[in-house]
Formats: sequence, C-alpha cells, structure tokens
Amino acid sequence: MNILITGSNGQLGSEMRVLSAAHPKHQYFFTDVTESDGVQTLDITDREAVSAFVSAYNIELIVNCAAYTNVDKAEEDEATANKINAEALSVLGGQGVRVIHVSTDYVFSGDEHVPCRESDPVAPRTVYGSSKLRGEKLLLAACPEAVILRTAWLYSSFGNNFVKTMIRLGKEKECLGVVFDQIGTPTYAADLAEAIFTVIESPVWRSGIYHFTNEGVCSWYDFTLAIHALAGVKECKVRPILSEEYQYKTPRPHYSVLDKSKFKKTFGVEIPHWMDGLKRCMELLKA
Repeated sequence: MNILITGSNGQLGSEMRVLSAAHPKHQYFFTDVTESDGVQTLDITDREAVSAFVSAYNIELIVNCAAYTNVDKAEEDEATANKINAEALSVLGGQGVRVIHVSTDYVFSGDEHVPCRESDPVAPRTVYGSSKLRGEKLLLAACPEAVILRTAWLYSSFGNNFVKTMIRLGKEKECLGVVFDQIGTPTYAADLAEAIFTVIESPVWRSGIYHFTNEGVCSWYDFTLAIHALAGVKECKVRPILSEEYQYKTPRPHYSVLDKSKFKKTFGVEIPHWMDGLKRCMELLKA
C-alpha cells in the first residue's frame, strides 16, 4: 500500500518515519510544509497540490500528523489555526482514499472528573480546540471511513516539547514552579505511532473516533518530577503551583484523561504506562 504521511518533520511524523522501517511491506511518502532529508514539500491546505500528489504516487492511505499546535498563538491567529487544523481536513478527506487523523483532548472542556469517552459531549474552550473539532467534522463529512485518534500531552525525542523544556530548565534554575491542578496522561509519540500502524495493519478497517494516550494519570508537577529523576536533575527544587499562579494566556483543561477502552477492545492491544514510555524516550535523549 502506498501511504502518504503529512507533518513528517514534527514529533509524531518523525516517529512514524522511524517506525516505518519495521513495517516494510508498505511504501511511504513523507511530506511537510518544508523539505528536509527524506521529506518532500506539500501544502496540505492546497487542494490542487494534494490531489496532484495523491494521483502521481497512487496514494491509497493518508496519515495526517500535521497540525497547528501552539495553543496560545492560535488565539491571536485563528485564521491560520483553522486553515491547518480544519480546512486542510476537507482537502485531505476529499481525495477518495482512507485517512487516519490525529486530534486532541482539547475538543473537551476539561471540566470532567472521569476519563472522557469518544461519545461524550465536546465543548472546546480555545481556538485551538475549536479548530481541531471543526477539522474532525470536516474530515468525517468528506471521508466517512476516516479514523480519528484523539491524544494528549504528546512528547518525543524529536522536536520541542515539555520533556526537553523541563530538562533544560531543571539544569538552568534552582527552583521551578509547575502546576499540579491539571491532570492528564503523558503520551510518548512513538507509542502513538505504533498505534497508528496497528490501525493500518488491522485485517479489517475500523473507521471511527478513538482515544489513545499512554496508560495512567498524573499532574504536570508529577510528570516533571519523573523527568528530573530519570534525567539525573538533582539541584533544581520543583514546587507545585496552581494554574492561576502560572497565569496562562489561554485556558488549559484541568482534567483531560481520555478513556482508551474502545481502542484497546477494537484492536486487541495493551497500551504501555506513561512511565514506561518516558523511560524509553529518556534513553534516547541520553544517547
């Protein structure tokens, strides 16, 4: 099968490139908005360009790892966030091939106190969340057979992310305040990439919306302590603070744990705990 993977320079896209070597029966075409080694240029908001690419390479499946993820900046640049997170999904979904798309916990309000299921009411509180929800709807309208994977708290050995930031700040600062009243599940992008390959290679195509994160829950404070312990950061004191002390520009979900029962039952998989994922990522960062 010929598979187009967009957003291939990002965290998830980079993990897809690595894992593709373990799934050699398919041919992969990696693209992003900018060209790099092994990655071609493709603007997913350009319908003619995408159609030409799909036709030229006989693409049979699109995996969309591209997204506008700057939550704060999206509030100031709503047009761009919607163009990439929403309008592009109409383009990708309109190519007459199956699509796997990655969405977010931000489609929910974050006010829940139990893990969110796929069937729970959506109520995004940010431009970012609203743009991602609109993208889900546009994709399903254009491609009812699509698979949407909602995830949360993504990190990787590639790109910029919370894990790398906490390691850097832990080495630079004597004291660090990290919020403890936001609860979620850190998700290693390599595990999400493996989940995508599980969907791709399932003997039966299982369309629909699914939730995927690593197992377990923690606060950003707990996550930071684990990062520092594995990174050997000992001199920095990490202090738990409330979200209001941090003064976010944009609201963050206070509880964004996703229920993964549907994915596990449908595809018959076990999902690693977030500490397991973090340990594997830290091994790569130390290498």
